[in-house]
Amino acid sequence: QVQLVESGGGSVQAGGSLRLSCAASGSTYCMGWFREAPGKEREGVAGVWSGTGVSEYADSVKGRFTVSRDAAKNTLYLQMNSLKPEDTGMYYCAAHKSIFATCAPKLVLYNYWGQGTQVTVSS
Repeated sequence: QVQLVESGGGSVQAGGSLRLSCAASGSTYCMGWFREAPGKEREGVAGVWSGTGVSEYADSVKGRFTVSRDAAKNTLYLQMNSLKPEDTGMYYCAAHKSIFATCAPKLVLYNYWGQGTQVTVSS
């Protein structure tokens, strides 16, 4: 079993920055960040291989968001810069253990989820 606990959400003005954290218990093969805006479906933001740190990003956040992992702390981070109002939503940390699957930020791949942390970006 894997338990995930997010933190670091909050409210910020457009152009600002936030750093999300996700503390994990248990081993994982891939970890990722997803978000869900009001009235919209949950979408992938970034995914990272737990062992190598190789990452993938959604086009909408490339160049602005950076995902990283501290293996010693078993913690995943999402540094979000140049935030836009359209980045507003509940952000979820997710993980899976399958070595046969990729770490792309696709919902269908991930079966462990945190409770989420709210990010609000005002214009």
